[in-house]
Amino acid sequence: MVYQLAEGVNLHVLPTKQYKTIRIFIRFTARLQQEVITKRSLLSSMLETNSLNYPDQTKLSAKLAELYGASFGLSVRKKGNLHWLNAGISFVNGEYVNDPNLFSQAVDFFKEVLFYPNIKNQQFDQLTFDLEKNNLRLYLESLKEDKQTFASYALQELYFENSPEQKIPSLGVVEELDKITARSLAAYYQEMMVNDQIDIFVVGDVDPDKAAEAVGQLPFEPRETAHPELFYTQPQVNIVKERQVREPIVQAKLNLAYQTNVYYDEPERFALMVFNGLFGGFPHSKLFMNVREKESLAYYASSSVDTFRGFMSVQTGIDEKNRNQVLRLIHEQLESLRNGEITDLELAQTKAMLRNQYLLSLDSPQAAIEASFLDSWLPETKLSDEEWLKRMESVTIKEIQQVAEQIELQAIFFLAGGNANE
Repeated sequence: MVYQLAEGVNLHVLPTKQYKTIRIFIRFTARLQQEVITKRSLLSSMLETNSLNYPDQTKLSAKLAELYGASFGLSVRKKGNLHWLNAGISFVNGEYVNDPNLFSQAVDFFKEVLFYPNIKNQQFDQLTFDLEKNNLRLYLESLKEDKQTFASYALQELYFENSPEQKIPSLGVVEELDKITARSLAAYYQEMMVNDQIDIFVVGDVDPDKAAEAVGQLPFEPRETAHPELFYTQPQVNIVKERQVREPIVQAKLNLAYQTNVYYDEPERFALMVFNGLFGGFPHSKLFMNVREKESLAYYASSSVDTFRGFMSVQTGIDEKNRNQVLRLIHEQLESLRNGEITDLELAQTKAMLRNQYLLSLDSPQAAIEASFLDSWLPETKLSDEEWLKRMESVTIKEIQQVAEQIELQAIFFLAGGNANE
């Protein structure tokens, strides 16, 4: 059930008796822009740490304890051309603790942390700001030490080289972080609260109208309703981009980027889903079985798809000397699927895994929220659980071949052992 609380502010109530807890989740949606990614990342940390009336983490935690041990957190995420700042609180249903006002108290807590942050004289509390900025800096710098993560980001930087906002990680970059001050972040906070699209979700055993009445107390002002184009597209290149970096490591990383030309709002997404499961998404996939197990040429080998950017990546950990052999083997697995070389067992295993994944997601309040959000932004893609399973189960080998034919290699990133960058 959807309530419009104000222009550009929507409440989605998902009543269910499945859980003993209630989850309230608020999503701030903005167009993905290079200059705001790092600001939103730092802002999420600031709002999570303290507020004007809970000026330190101890007081904030004490309040959550009063709410029977409620869990609260903020996060940021990129999705196609959108950037999300998410805030969520989960707490026990008041009926189980004989506290009928617990829902309203949770809404009041949200109101406190979101609408009354620790801002004085038009800037965030300097001590908190310095601490959280340094924490974010240390985290961003640590990403370079995790070579698997480093290779993944380096591949995206190469693939999305003409799109600054797409190649920046969801949590931002140090170069942008250096530019942010306690005052400029407070100014951006005000912009976000006034301009972002707001979607509020309530999941649990609640009366929708009573939930709407309570959540309606959050003083969001009307804002212009805008639905930016969700899907990111870029021209396909005919010459594969390649980059190699040398670092003193034992296990080399060979990562590949492909353009799929298949998006979430297209019926072919189900065939792509099954293709990915067969190619590198599951332990019985061709990459895992043939590159890692049969030929013993990789420590790990997998693939993943992003249907909001038409993007597929392959990640492998290998011995440097095997680079060309692994590249050839990966290409052979793709060709195998293009040729329809799929056994009945492989197809059945893949569909069973996808079915189990989907059924497990039905037990997650957050999965219900994500599905509801996409249904509201892309109503034409809305499917019942039965219809989703039916469409996935009905994917044919011919449809998998057709999807495989569209997939084109666009970029190769190789993290090799050694000391000098090339």
